[in-house]
Amino acid sequence: MSIDGTWNITVKTPMGNQEIRLAVRSDGKTLTGTQSTKDESIDIQDGLVEGDDATWSAKTSKPMPMQVKFTAKVDGNDISGTAKAGFFPASPFTGHRSDA
Repeated sequence: MSIDGTWNITVKTPMGNQEIRLAVRSDGKTLTGTQSTKDESIDIQDGLVEGDDATWSAKTSKPMPMQVKFTAKVDGNDISGTAKAGFFPASPFTGHRSDA
């Protein structure tokens, strides 16, 4: 199943759970979209998709400025993977398609 759509994701970080709303669209191997938190909405960068696997990055400014790199796997209406923020260890995330 395609990654296209809107996802509600929970990233389990050392600072507590972070809720993200991810809206993405694929075009071939290119992945574009936005991710939003309660504090900001940003465009994703370097998005790639191949089958059920996807990667992208996002430059966040809150709670502190940093580049976060995401690696994900889609399984139907579920998504899971890791988010690597700066020098912090990779944090696992899970989520569900909100527009299913």
